[in-house]
Formats: sequence, structure tokens, C-alpha cells
Amino acid sequence: MGKITGFMEFERIEEAYKPVAERLKHYKEFVLGLDDAQASKQAARCMDCGTPFCNSGCPVNNIIPDFNDLVYRSDWKAAFHTLSSTNNFPEFTGRICPAPCEAACTLNVNGEAVGIKSIEHAIIDRAWSEGWVVPQPAPSRTGKKVAVIGAGPAGLAAAQQLARVGHGVTLFEKNDRVGGLLRYGIPDFKMEKSHIDRRVDQLMKEGVTVRTGVLVGEWPKDSKVTNWSKETISAAQLQRDFDAVVLTGGSEQSRDLPVPGRELAGIHFAMEFLPQQNKVNAGDKLKGQLRADGKHVIVIGGGDTGSDCVGTSNRHGAASVTQFEVMPEPPVEENRPMTWPYWPLKLRTSSSHDEGCSREFAISTKEFIGEKGKVTGLKTVKVEWKDGKMLEVPGSERVLKADLVLLAMGFVNPVATVLESFGVDKDARGNAKATTDAAGGYATNVAKVFAAGDLRRGQSLVVWAIREGRQAARAVDEFLTGSSSLPR
Repeated sequence: MGKITGFMEFERIEEAYKPVAERLKHYKEFVLGLDDAQASKQAARCMDCGTPFCNSGCPVNNIIPDFNDLVYRSDWKAAFHTLSSTNNFPEFTGRICPAPCEAACTLNVNGEAVGIKSIEHAIIDRAWSEGWVVPQPAPSRTGKKVAVIGAGPAGLAAAQQLARVGHGVTLFEKNDRVGGLLRYGIPDFKMEKSHIDRRVDQLMKEGVTVRTGVLVGEWPKDSKVTNWSKETISAAQLQRDFDAVVLTGGSEQSRDLPVPGRELAGIHFAMEFLPQQNKVNAGDKLKGQLRADGKHVIVIGGGDTGSDCVGTSNRHGAASVTQFEVMPEPPVEENRPMTWPYWPLKLRTSSSHDEGCSREFAISTKEFIGEKGKVTGLKTVKVEWKDGKMLEVPGSERVLKADLVLLAMGFVNPVATVLESFGVDKDARGNAKATTDAAGGYATNVAKVFAAGDLRRGQSLVVWAIREGRQAARAVDEFLTGSSSLPR
């Protein structure tokens, strides 16, 4: 694919960033995408490898060699149609997906992978600018009605696929705006929300009814997540009014850190902190916004959510930002012969880290320390891992100053009581229990109720959510009509 000798002639081209000093002044995107010539050279590096592992490395099975070849030949419109045949929202994945496809690229065996994510980003941005992304309403209606509960990427994908084959789809979202974690978890500097808004407009023009501020079931009284719902609706009513129900809510219950001093003021989950800034960016007025101005911030959790807290704290003007990770510091370079084509263990430094952050690895918090009911520091200890067990390193205890602590250690299961409301069985981790088998896929134990996305598989990537939403839509279509033309 591409130029036969391109992988030997051209080096990998990385997307550039605007300078740190400039981007810290705002919450806008700062990635400088590839221009046409750069994208063509990058696509030319795609080699005729025989077995494109990138396809299977991508959860939505993007036809990567094909759209690479089309970009190399400057057939951008065909590249867009190829890309959108497997991915409903390439502008989401082209910005925030960690690109497991690149880890699986054959060039990555002993060199630098093709910049697949940057090419995807270039294709979809070109498609929007050229006006190629248009509504695709169904030519006829089936008369069947489907309720999709949860308007994150899984729900958006499921709703769009079902509407395009003629079903009447109503998309319910408990928050005041559509998008799920894309809207209120991902900072605007990583993905501006206009990308969601124009997709919602497309869905509505394809016949999807969108109802925000509607909670299905009841909100848990002990939930730490802000309830923006204005209306509630029962599971029984949805089962009466619709021919099928698809549960696509997220995995929003944050993992807690129950150590002494946890009750002190100034200790918050990341999902108490991040959504507030996104709402302010959208023009909302908030009283008592959680801010990091002039504070010594410690972020506990070394993943993407923690990185988002780092970037947001730096934009607030934090005095210092430190990020903890309980696991040992991974190697700068992965062991490629051992891990390829799978996702490798290696040190990953995000753009937020480059903006200013101290990183501590193999560290555990033993106690939160405070004065007058407010956190002032953390008592920590270094740890080491032996035979799968975490052991404290003797004599390594110390106290670090902290005015704001953000817990970003991942999510454990769905937070709302939607599963209990429908009587859906749960797996051992508290997620909806539903198989992904081709026969009866994504169906729960409750008649005509399906489950997909993080609510079913647990915390995962946006690209996995899109895949599950698409596959669940096909399963629902088969359930309603006996067969389906939707891709699985």
C-alpha cells in the first residue's frame, strides 16, 4: 500500500504542538495537524506487509492500509468514505485515541510506526471542511422504536446506526449536554466540544430524538457525581414505550482511596474537578468552582485522567503539580520482540506532562494530613513489587505538601442505579452482564434490553465504546427485524 519503498524513504512525522507558554493561556486545542504533503508522505510509509496487523489492533477494525493508500494518492474523499465505513466519529478517535493500531503496525517491529492517528485526524478534518460529512437519513422507516440510554460515544454510535436503518431512536442523557465523558471528562484542550455538537446535529437530522437532563431510575444518594438531571423516567415506562432498550451509560464510579484523613476538605475525585472546568468553558456560571490557582496539587493516578488533571491544574495556575503512580516507572522503550503487535508497556509522556509536572513512580499514599479540617499534605512511602505483591520500602516514608488532592485512579463500575431499575444481572465487577457472541450479542437477562460500552465492559477507550455501540446496534436490528445490513 502507499509507495512501495516509502517506508525506507520517509521518516515518521509527528503532529506538532503550539508552544507551552501560548497554550497554557487557554483551553483550546493546540495540536497542529499534518498538511496535505506531510499526510501524503506519512501515508506513503504504509508498506505492503501482507497481513495488516493494524486492522486487528484497531478495535473498530478501520481499513487502515486502504485509507493510507488513498491519502498517498490524494483521493481524500474516498479516504473519508473508507474511514467512515468503520468509524462513526473519527474526529473523536483522531484526537484522543491512544492508537493501538500504531502499536500493531508492522513497521513498529523494529522502527517507527506509520502515524495512523495523525492521518485519520487529517482525513476527517478535511472531510468536515469540504462538506462531505452529511446526514444519512434512512430511505424508509421500520416502525420500531428504540431507547438508547447514555449519550457517550457508545450511545451516539448505537443511535446513529439504528437510525440509519430506519428505526425510531430516542437518545436519553442524564446530563445537560450530550457526550458523556467526551463532554465532561475530556478537557477542551484535548477535544473541543464543537466536534460533539455538530455530530449531535447530524444525528438529529437523521431522525434521532435527543432528550437531555433525563435520568433513568434513581440517583444514588451517596454519589459524588453532580446530578444535572431535571427529569426522571422509570425503566418500566421505557420497556412499555419502546420495542428495545440499549443501555450505554459509562463506568463512572471512581475508585476511592480509603486511607486515614480521607474526609479532609480539599480531596476530590477527578470527576468532581474536570467537569466543572468544561462547564465553565461552555459558558455556565458555577458557584465555588474547584480550582488549583496557587495551590500545590497532587494527582493520584498515572493514567490519562490524571494527565487531564495535570493539564487543567496548570491552566488554573497551580503553584506545583505532582502526579503519583503506584506502579514502577516503565522503560522508555518497550520490549518489541516480546510485545508486538500488542499494546506495549513503556513510559508515556503526555502534552500535559510537558507543560509542567513532577512524576513519582512506585509510591503509595498512607495518610492524608490536615489542619482545621483541610488537607495540607500526604504521608507517602515508596513501594516495590515482588511476586505480584506490593511491599513498602523500609525507611522511605516522607510527607509532601498538598493543598489540593485529585483522585484519578480509574473507574470501577456504573454509578447510577439504571441496572437495578431494569433488573439487569451484573458481572463480578458490577458491570452489566451481556455476551458479545454473534448470536444474541449484547442482550442482557432482561427481555429486549441490551447493554454496550463501558457500562458492559468496564472502563475502556473511546474507540472500544464506538465499536460496542456499533455492534450492539446490529444485534438490536437483528432482534427487531430478523436480519441486519449493519456491519458487525
